Amino acid sequence: MEPKFNHFDQDGNAVMVDVSEKAPTQRTAVAEGTIRVSPVVLQAIAGGTAAKGDVLGVARVAGIMAAKRTSDLIPLCHPLALSYVSVDFELLPQEQAVKARCTARLTGKTGVEMEALTGVSVALLTIYDMCKAMDKGMELGEIHLVRKEGGKSGVYERGE
Repeated sequence: MEPKFNHFDQDGNAVMVDVSEKAPTQRTAVAEGTIRVSPVVLQAIAGGTAAKGDVLGVARVAGIMAAKRTSDLIPLCHPLALSYVSVDFELLPQEQAVKARCTARLTGKTGVEMEALTGVSVALLTIYDMCKAMDKGMELGEIHLVRKEGGKSGVYERGE
């Protein structure tokens, strides 16, 4: 069976999905991504010595703000009243990288995957912006949904 895309009507026009008949449920999504950096950048982030200030603190706030504004960025995305958003970081010295993880939660009629993915993406972009004077060769990648729960489709857990 071919998958059905729900952002198109029977004539192929882009539409916002109608969730008015759905019952609200507790929904959570977790997304992750990484930014590969030079040793100098990783040291500046870890030591808090980057010229623009607290890189991870600013990136955390940027990711949370972005998750809250997802519907302004992604066409046809529902504006959501998020009840919780967090952005956390892990320094990965062996890989010369920083991993970002965004968790978004609400009780509502539609999922929060796009909010978690947007939050992690903007957090990583903010790290790039704050450190680009030291290294323009940083690479963002591996952005993916780790877990989602709630709603009709239940739990999704990404396999390794």
